[in-house]
Amino acid sequence: MPDEDHAQPWFTVRSHVRCTGELGQNIYEERVVLFRATDADDAIRQAEREAAEYGETVGCEVLPLFQAFAVADEVGAGGELFSLMRESELDPDSYLDRFFDTGAERTS
Repeated sequence: MPDEDHAQPWFTVRSHVRCTGELGQNIYEERVVLFRATDADDAIRQAEREAAEYGETVGCEVLPLFQAFAVADEVGAGGELFSLMRESELDPDSYLDRFFDTGAERTS
């Protein structure tokens, strides 16, 4: 009998955390993490739980933007697919609006 979890499609969920650097600067990390889920909303719920654990582990604040993408290819569970860090003087809302939630993004 096949494992029911493996019948669910893969989703990546993009999220962001803000850490404070040694000099007090904001360091933002963009993360893309992989989940099996029934749909994008389910993937986001899982990502919110995972991000909370990650933020607690690394001592960073999880920002309130999660974006899910369906994955067409088979890949390994729980792998971080992408990470980007940059320094910025922007507060969290301004940072997200400026770089990630401008209204001009394309998801396909």
